[in-house]
Amino acid sequence: MRIAVTGAAGHFGGHVVDHLLSRGVAANDIVAIVRNEAKAADLAAKGVTVGVAAYEDEAALTAALQGVERLVLVSGSEVGQRLTQHTNIINAAKAAGVKFIAYTSLLNAPTSELGLAPEHVATEQLLAESGIEYALLRNGWYWENYASAIDTGKAMGKFFGAAGDAKVSGAARRDYAEAAAVVVTGEDQAGKVYELAGAPALSYQGIADEVAKVIGTPVTYVNQTVEEYTAALEAAGLPAEVAAMFAGMDPIIEQGALYSESTDLQDLLGRPSTSASETFSA
Repeated sequence: MRIAVTGAAGHFGGHVVDHLLSRGVAANDIVAIVRNEAKAADLAAKGVTVGVAAYEDEAALTAALQGVERLVLVSGSEVGQRLTQHTNIINAAKAAGVKFIAYTSLLNAPTSELGLAPEHVATEQLLAESGIEYALLRNGWYWENYASAIDTGKAMGKFFGAAGDAKVSGAARRDYAEAAAVVVTGEDQAGKVYELAGAPALSYQGIADEVAKVIGTPVTYVNQTVEEYTAALEAAGLPAEVAAMFAGMDPIIEQGALYSESTDLQDLLGRPSTSASETFSA
């Protein structure tokens, strides 16, 4: 069984490859599809086959997927470009004869009001119309998304946000990657939809408490307006556009966009998901 992973030079894709190897998939049965071959040198050193293809290059993707039976389609990172990119990958998978795709979507995608959701929902529809068997891995939030709170916690004893009493069912990136490896190597996965949520869910003060465990001093959550939080993120070094995007998500997160009581993630892993403090300490 030959398995391909898109975006394999990225953090998530790299974790998927590592988990495939740890599950006993032979290195030469894994195809790591990357944009930049130089960034996959560590994968090649492990004996993994490297296929060079950008998400924009359908022909190169088709060539890279030759002989592949199963694919982990790691969603693209360029918001606004992803539907076109995913269309290219799905078309290439069809042309290459791929039999099964596991796609990394978004928690509660069909009902989510997050700006990230529409491209995921549209990709899910493309898969439904593709004729290829597939499973949906609707990933929750990565605890790593809050890692910058370590620095503000150390410097100020504070964790900033604009999410009020939100609860976030987060987990470590590597947890979601392991779930992808479990699904793509498993049997009877066609048509499965997994709502992947970490547990326990944390409030923003709960996240601050997890930061405090790591740095050893108390951290208090400071709830701000979206405008104030945007300015704080910019001051921390994020580009203005990115800062506005992240800050603008918080009021939607407050409404429950990243909360779920699903145990799909723990069931796939066969263990509890990784805590925020463990993730920050890794």
